[in-house]
Amino acid sequence: MRKNFRDRKDDRDEFDERVIDISRVAKVVKGGRRFAFRVTVVVGDNKGSVGLGVGKARGVPDAIRKAGEKARKNMRQISLVGSTIPHQVNSKHGGALVMLKPASPGTGVIAGGAVRAVLQAAGVHNILTKSLGSANVLNVARATIKGLQDLKWIEEEIAKRGKDRGQLMPFWERERDG
Repeated sequence: MRKNFRDRKDDRDEFDERVIDISRVAKVVKGGRRFAFRVTVVVGDNKGSVGLGVGKARGVPDAIRKAGEKARKNMRQISLVGSTIPHQVNSKHGGALVMLKPASPGTGVIAGGAVRAVLQAAGVHNILTKSLGSANVLNVARATIKGLQDLKWIEEEIAKRGKDRGQLMPFWERERDG
């Protein structure tokens, strides 16, 4: 046996994998319809990395495995300030529009469906959201991922604007002057 051998299951345990949608799709062929399953999976490390994957197969377990692999491949780092996001952002994908707004500690994740799954996998604990437009789960999840990727990094903004950290932080994070 090789040295430093790791079991595949150990690699998967470090990520939070959530199945957010399973839908049956049909392909019309000469003899009738061929049914398959399309699965949408979100994978995150609960520390600011999140990815979305879609897998299609004739069986649900194979589709979940494929979607999980694609989600791990598509993982991106997002900007977090403590347990929330640094600023408000609106993002759109297809007909789905998602608004993400930072919230003070103790608020929790005020979101539903796909938005909640993506945010919890990313490690966001305090946020206000609103999903507008289409209710299509895949488009809402993609809009949420796009919004999280559009977030600006505090350190880059401090350098670019020439301001101190306290001026760019949310009001509950700022230090009070006696």
